[in-house]
Amino acid sequence: MDRAQAKERIEKLKAKIKDLNYKYFVLNESEVDESVRDSLKRDLIEMESQFPEFVTPNSPTQRVGATLSGKFAKVKHSKAKYSLSDVFSEDEIRQWYERNQKSLIGKVEFICELKIDGLNISIQYENGHFKRALTRGDGEFGEDVTHTVRTIESIPLSLNEPINFEASGEVFFPKKAFEKLNQEQEALGEEKFANPRNTAAGTVRQLDPRITARRNLDMFFYQIDANGSDKPINEQEDILKTLAHLGLKICKLYKKCTSIDEVIEYCREWHKKRDSLPYEIDGVVIKINSFEQQKILGHTAKAPKYAVAYKFPAAQVSSQILDIILQVGRTGAITPVAVMKPTLVAGSTVSRATLHNEDEIRKKDIRIGDTVIIQKAGDVIPEVVEVIKDLRTGNEKEFNFPEECPICGSPILRTEGEAAYYCSNKNCYAVEKEKIIHLVSKKAFDIDGLGEKVVEQFLTTGLIQDASDVFKLVPEDFKNLELFKEKRTTNLYNAIEKSKEIALDRFIYALGIRHLGEQISYELAQYLKDRIQKLNSGFILPTALYETMQSQTAEDIKNLEGFGDKIGDTVYLWFQESLNQEFLNKLQNHGVKITTDSLVTSVKSLETSFVLTGTLETMTRDQAKALIKSQGGKVLSAISKETDYLVVGAEPGSKLKKAESLGVKVLSEKEFLELIENLSTKNL
Repeated sequence: MDRAQAKERIEKLKAKIKDLNYKYFVLNESEVDESVRDSLKRDLIEMESQFPEFVTPNSPTQRVGATLSGKFAKVKHSKAKYSLSDVFSEDEIRQWYERNQKSLIGKVEFICELKIDGLNISIQYENGHFKRALTRGDGEFGEDVTHTVRTIESIPLSLNEPINFEASGEVFFPKKAFEKLNQEQEALGEEKFANPRNTAAGTVRQLDPRITARRNLDMFFYQIDANGSDKPINEQEDILKTLAHLGLKICKLYKKCTSIDEVIEYCREWHKKRDSLPYEIDGVVIKINSFEQQKILGHTAKAPKYAVAYKFPAAQVSSQILDIILQVGRTGAITPVAVMKPTLVAGSTVSRATLHNEDEIRKKDIRIGDTVIIQKAGDVIPEVVEVIKDLRTGNEKEFNFPEECPICGSPILRTEGEAAYYCSNKNCYAVEKEKIIHLVSKKAFDIDGLGEKVVEQFLTTGLIQDASDVFKLVPEDFKNLELFKEKRTTNLYNAIEKSKEIALDRFIYALGIRHLGEQISYELAQYLKDRIQKLNSGFILPTALYETMQSQTAEDIKNLEGFGDKIGDTVYLWFQESLNQEFLNKLQNHGVKITTDSLVTSVKSLETSFVLTGTLETMTRDQAKALIKSQGGKVLSAISKETDYLVVGAEPGSKLKKAESLGVKVLSEKEFLELIENLSTKNL
């Protein structure tokens, strides 16, 4: 056979194997026996070994590459990836829908997709050919796992169109393949793997792709991250149709629903039928179908508002409470925790479960020695559901909260209206330790190598007294510490130095102010980003944050989206305390500086706030709010000096007088609509 004949043969073999793979793995059709497909592949391997000049990256034989020997490279995603907010009940699904319905005009349709229990992976194609595979990572950067993912036979190495394209989906372990793997483990006398999802993730991160190839992973695609196709996409359903058109495998069990009742029925159906599937699912992903409506709703700091993940009710098991201990958190809150017999729940072994607070213990009548039903709330945090009282022997002991902190011995207090007790000592060792652990955590300063045990070591040896001291540490400080050799010392020091430049929202979250989670911290950062004085370099100093917050009233903060009285008062009072000013000053002296790079301003941005009063003629109040938000504006519930406009309809209330007294500009309905129309035209 000459070179020309060999080339033709190789190309025909590749085309045929690609076609058979597509029919077998994507369409679930068998044109020939599996053994025939395997023999064709062996033929191709032999041909390519004789004529290596005709081997191409998209050949089926190239799914297995060379073994890697180091860490995986980090690669930036083409666009940032968001997580989905979780809901855990039908009531929460309805609440999500009702929140969105207020902002939307017209009919609302939904796309419901099975939530595959696997590992999120993005695949990049260049000119239609498989180029790279990335894990989700932190949403901005993912690990390059091309060498293993390309071994998954259901992923085409070539698309049906020669385009640049990126799609993401879920790599998962089919049940039969997972059972077979565990049978092999058992036959070898090895420990069996706990669950398909974690095993799939570990398989993708193997250094040797041959291990991955043997395990028969699979993948469903559901999202387009970068689109080079000219196929029109205006709805969520169009994404799935485009993926299928290009030859990518999708889960065909999705459904378009025209009402929230239909959505809930779909969730109920698949909760009952989940065990009949050949793969694991842990819920249903619900998305509003229309892209126009998705755009109106937008995103929070980390999640789209137009989609949620409904998690099926967690698996429940029984266990016995051996003891009840108290944990002291970073805010001083004292939480009772049940110590139990180790029990397997939803794929992992748990030995502790939160009891929340004293009222919860009394309500459920939980005692030491009780046999209880436990579950994972949201499939993550173990909690006690109820006591099996029929199994009581009479030897169970009631648990009573002590009057003193279990760590420092200071009195513990419970404020009226609060469920939790708090340590009265602001310098309590446990509180300070938890503050430091929170400050260096991944969602805050993200200092790699500074875990709980290291923090404890630094505190007990006197290296640090509070969280700000972390940033003054130098390599010489570690030389006498156990297990701190040169490499670990260098790595930790570099991580601390790198962390000193931090985004404003992460900095606010890192402060550990009570009630301030990620989203509320992001909202506060968005509010402050243009109010804080910046250096010529563009950085913000920690003391500038304090000074800016000092100039805000409690009412200003309460009016921020998602705040209200409770959170507003807490934040306001935190920035009134001189001890907190000293803490921010220490951070600044140790080189911490803040950026606003992560606070992206919308292309359509009024950067103004509105309050509505009275009855509008041409639209409802909710429609007016949706219109404001679609242009990047904010809708406040109360008038303050920070309000830009008051929109007045028929029969306005007391807000009109307050607006006039504060000098807030008042708009008629007609003036309001003209303002919105002018902005829309400007942003086209």
